[in-house]
Amino acid sequence: MSLKSFDVNFSSLGRWLTALTIIWLLGSVGLGWLVNWFLVLVGLLLLVPVLGFFGFQWWLQKNLIQANCPVCRYEFTGLNKTQLQCPSCGEPLKVEQGKFSRLTPSGTIEVQAVEVPTKALED
Repeated sequence: MSLKSFDVNFSSLGRWLTALTIIWLLGSVGLGWLVNWFLVLVGLLLLVPVLGFFGFQWWLQKNLIQANCPVCRYEFTGLNKTQLQCPSCGEPLKVEQGKFSRLTPSGTIEVQAVEVPTKALED
């Protein structure tokens, strides 16, 4: 152990003792409300980012949807109750009830194309 490292440790201890002495003096003079306000502020500065992080994770788990495009079957991720475009085929989509559906104007009729073999037509 060297005396120099002892001085560095003692110096940091001295800073803490000075801070605690000032807080004790403010509390004894009647400015305890100032000390309490400062401690509450420090507590909030430490607590709010942690709560924000976990709140954001909860919100993402609730609102992030991973499903397939109804047109090209490309799997991607979107936010619930939003409109977006498929990155593969460019089809405008909306997210409802945990899946993607086509965004079509009112009055549009959805039809499903069926392939008919040519031999069936000749019979």
